[in-house]
Amino acid sequence: MATGEQLKALLKSHAAGDDERFRSTALQIAAHSARKGATQLAKELRDIVDQRPRRQAPTGIPRAIPIVRPAGELAGLVTASYPSTRIAEMVLSDEIRDELAEVVSQYRQRDRLRHHGLSPKRRLLLIGPPGCGKTMTASALAGECALPLMFVQLHTLITKYMGETAAKLHLVFDSMNETRGVYLFDEFDAIGSTRAARNDVGEIRRILNSFLQFLERDESDSIVVAATNLVGMLDEALFRRFDDVIRYTLPDAKMIRALIENRLARFELANIEWRVPLTDARGLSHAEITRACDEAAKGSVLADTKAISTSALSHALRRRRRMHAPQSTSRRNRTANGRTQRA
Repeated sequence: MATGEQLKALLKSHAAGDDERFRSTALQIAAHSARKGATQLAKELRDIVDQRPRRQAPTGIPRAIPIVRPAGELAGLVTASYPSTRIAEMVLSDEIRDELAEVVSQYRQRDRLRHHGLSPKRRLLLIGPPGCGKTMTASALAGECALPLMFVQLHTLITKYMGETAAKLHLVFDSMNETRGVYLFDEFDAIGSTRAARNDVGEIRRILNSFLQFLERDESDSIVVAATNLVGMLDEALFRRFDDVIRYTLPDAKMIRALIENRLARFELANIEWRVPLTDARGLSHAEITRACDEAAKGSVLADTKAISTSALSHALRRRRRMHAPQSTSRRNRTANGRTQRA
């Protein structure tokens, strides 16, 4: 059932000792066989791949380049990578960690679930403030499930020509059948905004309807992840199409401390007065706290010391807060001016 190109890729990867490429090609052959009706062969191939132990590359030898390289029209729509991120490396709430662990567990045992007429969770909608781990979650899912991360490029997907965006979406969903992966639609509100919007000229309705239809019909083994900061803009019909909606929030005090300790693990933190940085970090996202930690770390490196002081860390965190203050102030001023004019 394999195509000539797939057989050549399989043999080349075996000869080169490229384990990731070998596994990816074998799984593509299994998917191709399933679409041709050879479901038993496809299952046996997947079982063989899942049971085959991973070979570690010898020390000093760089990891081989993965097989996934979008070609043709798809090359401009999707970028592929093999993340090594794991869920355990992320600072998450217990609730979100449990939800992601459930997704990974179901995906790894998808054949067992399907044998009983059940489907694994593989359509996820991630919502919450920017910088709180939504994109990193997609990378972690790819790492946990040994899949490539297929990042959908919305700036090339969405065009001004009627019908062209839907055609490109079709290509992306076809790719989900050809190449198993975690397909990430970041800033998803660009596609999923409500069809009742006043400024909608009709094309956005067609794009969203196309996405809903493709998502509904998708029976691939790929994981679809849509992420957005603007949940209020999403069409209500979307929520019914996803298997799970995971809501991210700004980190609490416990998570803030874990973020700081993880990021500055190579430095000495024994003298940190935690009450101060925990207060200064309140309201910042995961990404902003991480950047503040990096700034504090740079200061210690340049001062030729391994210790991070409370004042250095607190200063870096307050600086991140000030970066957002002008925007918030101007917003409040505009609101106040509007009230004055109306009065």
